[in-house]
Amino acid sequence: MHPDSRLAIALASFLALVALPAQADSAMPAYGGMAQDLMHLDNGMIIQGSDVETPDGYTSGFRLTAGFTPQHLPRLDLGAEFSYRESDDVPVTLANGQQLLDTTSLGGSLVAGVRLGPFGLYAKSGLAEWQGDPVGGGDQLREGGGTARVQGFGARLQLRHLVSRLEFEEIDAQTMDHLNLVTASIHYPF
Repeated sequence: MHPDSRLAIALASFLALVALPAQADSAMPAYGGMAQDLMHLDNGMIIQGSDVETPDGYTSGFRLTAGFTPQHLPRLDLGAEFSYRESDDVPVTLANGQQLLDTTSLGGSLVAGVRLGPFGLYAKSGLAEWQGDPVGGGDQLREGGGTARVQGFGARLQLRHLVSRLEFEEIDAQTMDHLNLVTASIHYPF
């Protein structure tokens, strides 16, 4: 037997052993990451939410996600995400130079994911409306705003009660670069 084959068999066996105990818990949507749902409706709709805050302290807000699993496609998850973010004193570069902006963005995305046992992959695409107000005075400072495309993808791994999640999200507007996120989380309910 080839040494690479032994490694592949050992890896497949390990993954199968890890996946078996988690099968009962894999009902969480592929894009889900909360330890508990905010609401679970009788028609199968699941509503989850979380606060958003960046380590640099510029941005805070929240995200609300609602989704469901089609009855005849048990591994597919479909949903929608609504997000609100507010940032203070963000340094941005505009055509006429640098300035500080207080920005507010409101976005919506469609989310689709696939569950493969305890592992889930998902992607999202949508739009965000944003408005930027200059900090300070002066004639050279101007307000900004617009609509930008939101895109992202992520992965979720659930092993028994431990849920880990890794996500990348990008807003396609140079002024809103501070809202591009790479997030990682681990949830352990007790």
